[in-house]
Amino acid sequence: MPIRVLPPEVAARIAAGEVVERPASVVKELVENALDAGASRIVIEVTSGGLDSIRVSDDGCGLEAPELQVAFQRHATSKLANDADLASVLTLGFRGEALPSIAAVAEVEMVSRPAATDSAAKLRLVPEAPLELSTCGAPVGTSVTVRRLFARLPARRKFLRSAASETNGVTAVVSHHALAYPEVRFTLTLDGRQALQTPGSGEPRDALAAVYGAEAAAAMLEVGKKEPGTGNRETTSAVCVDGLVGPPQISRAGRQYISIIVNQRWVQNRRLTFAVEEAYQGLLMAGRHPLAVLHLRVPAEEVDVNVHPTKAEVRFRDEGAIFGALQRAVRSALLAGASVRDASSLVGAPPLELSPQPSAPLLWEHGVRVAAATAPDAPAGRPPANGEASGVAATPSQALPVMRVIGQMGGTYIIAEGPHGMYLIDQHAAHERVLYERFWRRRQEGAPEVQGLLEPLTLELSPRQRTLLAEQAEALAGHGFDIEPFGAGASVLRALPRSLARGDARQAVLEFVDMMFEEGEGDRRDRVAMSLACHGAVRAGKTLSLEEMRDLAGQLEDCEAPSTCPHGRPTMIHLSAETLAREFGRR
Repeated sequence: MPIRVLPPEVAARIAAGEVVERPASVVKELVENALDAGASRIVIEVTSGGLDSIRVSDDGCGLEAPELQVAFQRHATSKLANDADLASVLTLGFRGEALPSIAAVAEVEMVSRPAATDSAAKLRLVPEAPLELSTCGAPVGTSVTVRRLFARLPARRKFLRSAASETNGVTAVVSHHALAYPEVRFTLTLDGRQALQTPGSGEPRDALAAVYGAEAAAAMLEVGKKEPGTGNRETTSAVCVDGLVGPPQISRAGRQYISIIVNQRWVQNRRLTFAVEEAYQGLLMAGRHPLAVLHLRVPAEEVDVNVHPTKAEVRFRDEGAIFGALQRAVRSALLAGASVRDASSLVGAPPLELSPQPSAPLLWEHGVRVAAATAPDAPAGRPPANGEASGVAATPSQALPVMRVIGQMGGTYIIAEGPHGMYLIDQHAAHERVLYERFWRRRQEGAPEVQGLLEPLTLELSPRQRTLLAEQAEALAGHGFDIEPFGAGASVLRALPRSLARGDARQAVLEFVDMMFEEGEGDRRDRVAMSLACHGAVRAGKTLSLEEMRDLAGQLEDCEAPSTCPHGRPTMIHLSAETLAREFGRR
């Protein structure tokens, strides 16, 4: 076939396909233009999911009449002057592709008026038709109306989702930008009904209340909260992290409720999202995801925003440092705000206030409570990432009070009394937490509890099990396993953690490997520790002596994240003395 140059209108539509994927893409580009124009108020009006019309109005600086025509030329932008400016992009837009791409696939009308002029300029563009430029009356700012999106591209339009799905996409885009810019007042109208309005007060919690509700906003924990004698943000070298994260009790079924904002640019970065979820390791139930709005401030030269036409993705010069800073900041906020699940909250009693109990960690060896040396860097209930130092010191809000064990119920729950009322402790979940932190402390010290075997054991493994052992070899060795391949389909076990050495060691290891599959994705060392803890923890239904129950309660008091097991289930619930008195008619 002969090589030919594509007609300009075809090339424009191909380029537009990279920028304008769906109505939400149009809204994103127009909202970002409004923010770059310095708007303090942005109104978004959408009908039929954006397929019929989209209008974005702002009170920004506006454009002069001659600039309107230039704005729709490809690669025309006011944000960059030369290629050197790409090294430190400070605006949301800079590529000069959004407006011409939108005009290539829809009918566009722009009305704009700068503050210095008495009238507004109006430009109307229809594909394959001459432009229309006129004068009209309008307030200061810019209004862009997009109609009949993809009407001339039926093949593209049929791949769009339903109007309801496209509406959800638009709502998500506006919500994330409203959270990124709490100082801007956003109003979103869908099919004539107001769906969202933020106050524009500049307070992140106010914007979050408008997007997710007042109850969720009130419960959010501050990241980088100012403490006496410290700064007001979590910083690592040039990285600054602040924002709001939800406590483990506030979780969602999807990851779309995590907003990552880099230099006030809402971005989608899988690794940073994973960093946030890793910070919740051991605090959230499986299948649940956090609610978070996190701002990262990084020197502009350390971020490359020119990696995707939609500008939704960014790259960092040192992504590991960003990952670690974000993870530590979120984890610190979670541990500082951790608390025991309070059953009294169900009947409106005040929340529990806990006080720290500084004492050395205790280990449970065959039912005997023995003291252990306190590790200087004890684990915070999760594995450190990227070689970071582990541990966040226990805080008053997360430490447990000293409890007096009363008895056991159903062979599963330990009944205890504390200074604030009654506690029901799930013995399996509590022991899991104790063992999990113990394994990690030993791992950090480089002294795992190893039981060598007098005679090596041969393990017959399935292909799936062999693959898992190969993937987790380093993590397994760090926790005391010594396993070597031995011919086809078999391995030789020479040593194993002491917690698995009781009874039938071969069966215990095979059960442990199967349990690791259930732990799912995540840090390899963490999966091993979680599986070891679950396998070694006392089971529900096992009758414990009073001394054993006291030992377990004491060990839980000394844990760094005592309120949940490594899988995120609560270790205990609390019924306050005030609630008991009220229920018995004493108050």
